[in-house]
Amino acid sequence: MAMTLQEFVTQLELFRLEAGRAFASAGDRAALEAARIEWLGARSGRLKQLQKALGQLPPVDRPQAGQRFHQVRQEVQQAFEAAQDRLAAQQKTAAAAELFDPTVPGLRPPLGHLHPITQTIEQLKEIMGRLGFSLADGPEVEDEWHNFEALNIPPEHPARDPLDNFYLATACQLAGGGPMLLRSQTSTVQIRVMERQKPPVRIIAVGRVYRPDTPDQTHSPMFHQIEGLMVDRHVTMADLKSVLRMLGMSYFHAQVHIRFRPSFFPFTEPSVEIDMSWQGRWIEMGGAGMVDPNVLRAVGYDPEQVSGFAFGLGIERLCMRQHGIDDIREFFRNDVRFLQQF
Repeated sequence: MAMTLQEFVTQLELFRLEAGRAFASAGDRAALEAARIEWLGARSGRLKQLQKALGQLPPVDRPQAGQRFHQVRQEVQQAFEAAQDRLAAQQKTAAAAELFDPTVPGLRPPLGHLHPITQTIEQLKEIMGRLGFSLADGPEVEDEWHNFEALNIPPEHPARDPLDNFYLATACQLAGGGPMLLRSQTSTVQIRVMERQKPPVRIIAVGRVYRPDTPDQTHSPMFHQIEGLMVDRHVTMADLKSVLRMLGMSYFHAQVHIRFRPSFFPFTEPSVEIDMSWQGRWIEMGGAGMVDPNVLRAVGYDPEQVSGFAFGLGIERLCMRQHGIDDIREFFRNDVRFLQQF
């Protein structure tokens, strides 16, 4: 006896419900594959049997029945794909659980970001490291030997005036020791390194220095310097200029040129002011020169055997030029609106 349209639609609805339950209850890929073959198999699956029954309907009912058949087939196929996704997610979660080690420290969420001066320091250290310079450090509270005398600054020199330095009333001084002060340049680190290391020497020193300047757009009583020192046989001003040019090009990411202007510093001879071309103009960046023979002798080096260069650059000045900042005081106001730009 031929099946009526109503009976066929009822069979389709039962097929949809039972196939959906079979896929949803499959606990693993093997069970899901068995259910697929039973309900959607191309040869003997139940969907194939319903397709054959469709051909037995009266011709006038076949269009409506065919439309419903295709809807049900699509819904059952979607139920099968949803079951596939469910099992894949379960497998991924199980794999992650097996790899999870509760003894490993968790990841701390990022909080804030580095200050622009700190960012500049890290960039300069990375650049100079690639040029073969190692990082050296020294104390910020210094004695007069390291801050002045070893740097060829005699007692009568105006740079030692108490009005131009931060002298401290320390326990050492109160007990009859020599005066102590906050270092006025990072060149003190050069002396400490050369006192304990024989040539060759290739180091940078990065840190805070202190001078009793009145704060304004370009001056601060505390600022940061990067000091470079290279001592070896046959070191020349050409080496100094090449290192500074490579430093400038790497930091500013642009073609720069270096210009030397004659100057005077007690610890270098000859001494020069460093100008760097940037954005079409010359900018004063710091001081440099060949290490004075008296400085070499003070640390036990023979100036007839070795020579060296030294340079000192203001880190705030580099950072200001890089980012177009016109007031050094912005770095120390701790204004979040300013700091968030970096």
